[in-house]
Amino acid sequence: MPFRWNEWNAGHATRHGVSTHEAEKVIAGAKRPYPDDVGNGKLRVIGPGTGGRIVQVIYLADDDGTLYVIHARPVTNAKEKRRYRKRQP
Repeated sequence: MPFRWNEWNAGHATRHGVSTHEAEKVIAGAKRPYPDDVGNGKLRVIGPGTGGRIVQVIYLADDDGTLYVIHARPVTNAKEKRRYRKRQP
């Protein structure tokens, strides 16, 4: 699915140092058990970003067939990293 970027979501997603390209890469490379439904139509993916870091991306799958990224950030908390690694097949 194509991604839909505008000034708001590009600025919001990248404010934590995750580029639009990196957010797209994390979503495109999602493996089970992702994406997670986090409510209100929002989906979450956690996966490898650039430079070996782990990145979390929250997005919507819009009715027009596009993916709209709402939030992206590196996973820095040790507990979150352990939880991610435990969920990997």
